[in-house]
Amino acid sequence: MSYENKILQMKKLLKKNNTQHVIEKEPILKPDVPNYAGIWQDAGLKMIENDFGVVFLLEKHYPLDYKHGAIYLRELYDAFGKWQQTQNAHPISLTDANNLIFYDTETTGLKGVGTHIFLNGLLEESEDGFTLKQYVLADPSNEVAFLFESKFWQGRKTIITYNGKSFDWPQLQTRWTLNKKDLPPLKEHDHLDLFHGSKRIWKNDIARMKLTQVEEEKLGFTRLDDVPGYLAPIIYLDAVKSGQPDALLKVLQHNEWDLLSLLTLYVQATNLLCEGIAEESATTYTNIGKWYADLREIDRSEELLQQVTNQYTREEAVNAYYHLGFQQKKQQNYIEARKSFQQALPYLQGRQQIIALIELAKIFEHRDKNYEFALEMTKQALKLVTESSLWTKESKTLRLADIQKRKNRLERKK
Repeated sequence: MSYENKILQMKKLLKKNNTQHVIEKEPILKPDVPNYAGIWQDAGLKMIENDFGVVFLLEKHYPLDYKHGAIYLRELYDAFGKWQQTQNAHPISLTDANNLIFYDTETTGLKGVGTHIFLNGLLEESEDGFTLKQYVLADPSNEVAFLFESKFWQGRKTIITYNGKSFDWPQLQTRWTLNKKDLPPLKEHDHLDLFHGSKRIWKNDIARMKLTQVEEEKLGFTRLDDVPGYLAPIIYLDAVKSGQPDALLKVLQHNEWDLLSLLTLYVQATNLLCEGIAEESATTYTNIGKWYADLREIDRSEELLQQVTNQYTREEAVNAYYHLGFQQKKQQNYIEARKSFQQALPYLQGRQQIIALIELAKIFEHRDKNYEFALEMTKQALKLVTESSLWTKESKTLRLADIQKRKNRLERKK
């Protein structure tokens, strides 16, 4: 028999054997129900049993007229309406609540494969309002049941978090990966992280971007008797060890406030991005104007920055004048650009002051042909760079050489 025929016979034999020996998936051994299950249920936590074990759930419903801080939950739909009406593209734009989830977790640590998520908090649209579902890990042996119940393996959703792209979602992905042999594949979802948007809106206006700080300063909400986040892991582990859930319920309240604040933060951010200038600072509206410029929504950006310069003092509007100057220069509106830089210059400091002087020197030299003024701006910039410690030695030498070259040229022209 030829080698070819032998190989063909072997392939047929292997195929036959494979059809006869179907590898069956090992049955899942469900963990025991924790002995404190009854105590937790008496405290208000509902026990859910699925194919993988048990998980505890605390569920609450909020009507549309529920007010969290200064904002009603129904205002979320007003926010959708504003995005529907605007012509401006923006990364936080949403037009409805379909498959929308506000999501926040509590974990037993900050990172590493030994860190478990013990609380999955989800706030979703429901009939006549919103429903909060807080899934609590019964114990580590019931982790598969806990993850499965989150339903993140079903349909594509839009998830809104606060620093969730860096923390909550990577943690969920890690735990899912470690249990992937028992779980359906984790779906890909759209993710909107309001932490990054808040930094763009309130940079240099809020000292710290912790959610509790944003709540107090921008959302009209102050927490009373709140559990610090760093105590949450200790409280959970103690609740599992002792079986007593009283302190754990305080952690759930902390998580509840996080989620309600996510909704109201989205509303407040939308109001600021879509409406005209109202009660916020010049810094906030300048940040928004700059954000729109970075998104190439130049008309909206210039509109906002102009409003800042019209409605605030020159000192308050210094950064609006500064950024407006660059936009006007890019549009070849050199007269207005010069005016904007001149308005900003007396109140600028450090790097911005030096850059504004150079920009004015360029406009005076190449557009106005006013070499005397251009030389004066250049001399001031040269002096500031010489005395500055903003740059490394090498970078500073290059800048000084460039400014000196401009100075020499202007002295010849003068």
